[in-house]
Amino acid sequence: MDGQLIAFIGVAAGMVAMPGADFTVVVRSALASRGAGVACAVGVAGGLLVHTALAVAGLAAVLIAVPVLYGVLQIAGGAYILCLGVQALRGALRATGRTPADTAGEAGAGRALRRGFLTNVLNPKAPVLFLSLLPQFVPDGAAVLPRTLLLASIVVGLALLWFPLVAVLVDRLGHWLRRPRQARTVQGVTGGALAALGLTLLSAPLAGN
Repeated sequence: MDGQLIAFIGVAAGMVAMPGADFTVVVRSALASRGAGVACAVGVAGGLLVHTALAVAGLAAVLIAVPVLYGVLQIAGGAYILCLGVQALRGALRATGRTPADTAGEAGAGRALRRGFLTNVLNPKAPVLFLSLLPQFVPDGAAVLPRTLLLASIVVGLALLWFPLVAVLVDRLGHWLRRPRQARTVQGVTGGALAALGLTLLSAPLAGN
């Protein structure tokens, strides 16, 4: 394995594991059930697959070249993540006897899969990140398409390892995390994080930057 590929694996692992909207929605889904958490994790990986495929195809460059499209994606992504945050905060403010495990709708695997996918795929910074990152790890003289496909596969593969692991670990701690008081705290923290991320994404296009 060449040095650039080893370096990329380290960079990609850090990027995937960095706490953010993806991590937060996986944790929230896993609090409902292990199945929901794993489904959400697969959805996140599916969103990464879309972003890396766009970068490999060069289509992500369109988002950079056409600011209006990028702004629309920022608003859509920010609004969706803000909505998830508000929902979590509302759940944290409800009756103390109601835990994430009690909400059957949130525990549905299909809904969790969709939530994870949309949270990731609507992130407007991901296409720019991958479009700028992947070429840095293509050696001079190497075939670009096979190399970038390999790099994209590594990112998706790491996501398929990391996020389901997070879901399983949260589920294993469920006996403690699902107690009413702790559950409300986790919902409040994750909801606040998602709301802050959503507002951050919305602030730039709405401010005209």
